[in-house]
Amino acid sequence: MEMDELRVALFSGNYNYVRDGANQALNRLVDYLLRQGARVRVYSPKVEEPAFECAGELIGLPNLPIPGRGEYRLPLALSAEVKQDLAKFVPNIVHVASPDIAGHRAVTWAKEREVPILASVHTRFETYPRYYGMAFLEPVAVALLRRFYQRCDALVAPSESMAAVLREQGMNDDISIWSRGVDREIFDPSRRDLAWRRELGIADDEVAVGFLGRLVMEKGLDVFSETIAELRKRDVKHKVLVVGEGPAHEFFSQNVPDAVFAGFQRGADLGRAVACMDMLLNPSVTETFGNVTLEAMACGIPVVAARATGSTSLVADGETGRLVEPGRIGDFADVVEAYCRNDALRKEHGAAGELRSRDYSWDAINSAVAEAYIRLVTANEEAVSA
Repeated sequence: MEMDELRVALFSGNYNYVRDGANQALNRLVDYLLRQGARVRVYSPKVEEPAFECAGELIGLPNLPIPGRGEYRLPLALSAEVKQDLAKFVPNIVHVASPDIAGHRAVTWAKEREVPILASVHTRFETYPRYYGMAFLEPVAVALLRRFYQRCDALVAPSESMAAVLREQGMNDDISIWSRGVDREIFDPSRRDLAWRRELGIADDEVAVGFLGRLVMEKGLDVFSETIAELRKRDVKHKVLVVGEGPAHEFFSQNVPDAVFAGFQRGADLGRAVACMDMLLNPSVTETFGNVTLEAMACGIPVVAARATGSTSLVADGETGRLVEPGRIGDFADVVEAYCRNDALRKEHGAAGELRSRDYSWDAINSAVAEAYIRLVTANEEAVSA
């Protein structure tokens, strides 16, 4: 089977209405598939003012705002119009990118028509309850996710560490890797701009401890802020540079009162902001890959990350950064302090991370998903023929 014979129906809970690493990866995938001659239809909630112009043709799904997180939409079902569009398109592979209601309906639609299903895993949804005081719900979330993913023919995960977790949880037996790439035109050490740092009030000799991402509790904002508080107690000279926006901005600004908030950045401005950090502190355990980790590495800065899925596949502990057991504030403070006090070590690990980041080419990475599509479609056609 050739690439131009693929007809892919992609279902996502967020394709372009809020910018994040997951939907940007999906857009890059669709762009790659279209350039190879494949046909793609994307089904996802639509809004009047999306965060960015999407790749491919987007068909809207019925949806409602998620309670407490109104910037996100919950796809509710497959409307009659969507089903008509699917019937006309006649996909030979269905790709589901989120385990929501519409994702379940898409899986049912595909199974009824003997269309193979690939699911991509983008975040560790089962870990979210612990950030909102409901950790007791985590086993329930795992069981619900297992029910969804076992109905799919195969999964793709962004890192081997995440694939190992999925296998351990019994999510599926067929799991391959769809990694992530980095745009080297945007993320590069040459983007560092001391004048911009000075405008933000960061002196040339100050070590900027960076946070990069949406300001939401599941990104480990509590661990980050407690680590910074510990550095203050130890009288470690540093400056916090926060790049990103989100609903937990008030919490973060109150708990890291001396931080510089650069707000949401994109394109070349984002590359400059990351390159102006001296290290990235990423304590999140919800990542399946860690786009921000790879972007920081490409900019030549070391990463201090939680020893969790995603980060363990990117950060070589003691070579390109440091890995710390999740939630251990003292240990996080120890390694951040070491970087603050040792310029040579910081630069050595940053340079090693930049070298490692060169292995991540988007087209090569996205070809792995196309190969998974072709494998599933071919196997399905052979099974139907038999």
